[in-house]
Amino acid sequence: MKKSILLVFLVIFTISLQAQKDSVNFTSYDIQKNAYADAANININIYPVPVTENSFTIRSDKEISFVKITNIIGQDIFRAQYNNPLTITKIVLDNPQRGMYLVTIIFSDNVRVVKKIMVEQSE
Repeated sequence: MKKSILLVFLVIFTISLQAQKDSVNFTSYDIQKNAYADAANININIYPVPVTENSFTIRSDKEISFVKITNIIGQDIFRAQYNNPLTITKIVLDNPQRGMYLVTIIFSDNVRVVKKIMVEQSE
């Protein structure tokens, strides 16, 4: 009796699995693909590299609306939101430690680009 109930359950379960329709959502992939293409076409200059003082400049051909600097362990050390987007901005860090940092730039059209910078101690 138990074997027959188990067999019926397995048959019904197998049929229900086969009845499910496979579907793929291409819309989100296309949006992501376009965002990556937009990010690849943006001209961004960060200088001086490596950063030897406590400041550096970001220049872009698109309007920058937000900048975030994160250290390598994920701590935010700088954030700036620009109500009037800029194409050039000077970033001044408060006593940065030597090391690698990630610069997240968000443009006025919400395209996001992340760049790496190296900070070295000034001599």
